[in-house]
Amino acid sequence: MPPGIKLMQKMSSTRAFAKYAPHFIPAMDRTVHKLTRGKVMLSAQMLPGLILTVKGAKSGQPRTTPLACMPVADGVWVLVGSNFGRPGHPNWTANLLAHPEADVSWKGADIPVRARLLEGEERALVWEEALKFWPPYATYQARIDREIRLFRVEKR
Repeated sequence: MPPGIKLMQKMSSTRAFAKYAPHFIPAMDRTVHKLTRGKVMLSAQMLPGLILTVKGAKSGQPRTTPLACMPVADGVWVLVGSNFGRPGHPNWTANLLAHPEADVSWKGADIPVRARLLEGEERALVWEEALKFWPPYATYQARIDREIRLFRVEKR
């Protein structure tokens, strides 16, 4: 594991990170992603990341969100709706529930995908993998009353 990862895990588990990160990390990722024509996301230096574009649950308008992801296989990812351990599900999760067909930008390629909310035993198994992948998810879950949503996203 690269030396900075442990420090980033510790830092990302703090309440201060949960308060401020949602305001600057996505904006930074969107800008760098656009400037590099989809090839680079700064936050992906710590965790793999993609750009999700999905119709808004209420508006139907395209919504673009940079997200950390857990690659499972070629063309398959797990998205974790942790919202940095803040109350309330992130908006992109409601959008995927309403409109499971979406697009991701992954390493410069635009890929049409279909998302599926994980539930029950399948969710429990994937949650254990997610905790191994990024241990701060446990801290996020402990801070909130809602169950963090997990989605399996697959190439269409």
